[in-house]
Amino acid sequence: MQEHEVDVWTTRLFNHYLASPLDALLTAIGRPPANPAHPWENWITMEILVVVIILVLFGLLRSRLSVDKPGKLQITFEAIYTFIAGQAHDAVDHGAAKYVPFIGTLFFFILFMNLIGVVPGFESPTMTPAVPCGLAVCVFLYYNYMGIRSHGVGRYMLHFAGPVWWLAWLMLPIELVSHIARPLSLTIRLFANMYAGEKVTMTFLALTFIAAPAVFMGLHVFVAFLQAFIFMLLSIIYVGGAVAHEE
Repeated sequence: MQEHEVDVWTTRLFNHYLASPLDALLTAIGRPPANPAHPWENWITMEILVVVIILVLFGLLRSRLSVDKPGKLQITFEAIYTFIAGQAHDAVDHGAAKYVPFIGTLFFFILFMNLIGVVPGFESPTMTPAVPCGLAVCVFLYYNYMGIRSHGVGRYMLHFAGPVWWLAWLMLPIELVSHIARPLSLTIRLFANMYAGEKVTMTFLALTFIAAPAVFMGLHVFVAFLQAFIFMLLSIIYVGGAVAHEE
């Protein structure tokens, strides 16, 4: 793992060969880069690398799917899928299966971004606030869209008014603040935990020998899994609350 301020090799590669296209894109949308020779940042190139890794991994998995003789990779991912589907069913109940692709993709994307920082020479994109923030905004838009799609705009907005009409004047601002705070909460939780875990691991790598850092590396891996799970779980809970039909 590298310090956050130091470019990883993928960033250097992108800045060497692909600086001009990104400069042109950023300029076209009115956000010209401060340093045209260095527009790519670690978190962007690491996200791209994670996407490539996921595509290759799942392409390999799909080519080896077998009903009669499932391999270890297939069994592992089937177990993960079953676990994710179970979490979705617990939070949403009826019709939970249609939300599994979104939350499953979210889980794997966050997990791989968290874990890639353990590899020497790489950095976790989730250490940069923009990445958790982008994911949190996606979740916010997704569960509200699903709520509107499930109930219609009018009935969905009634969720914010509370269980009894004469308390709507009190419940409406509370609910609005609560929902607006959700992206902030998701962002801070993921960013803070991954950033702290990275810094603790890097500190012990610099100060001690192999044994102690190995313990903290293991802790970092555990935190990576835990934070991906928590982000996914909160997301599906938000979806469950948005699409619930209970009066």
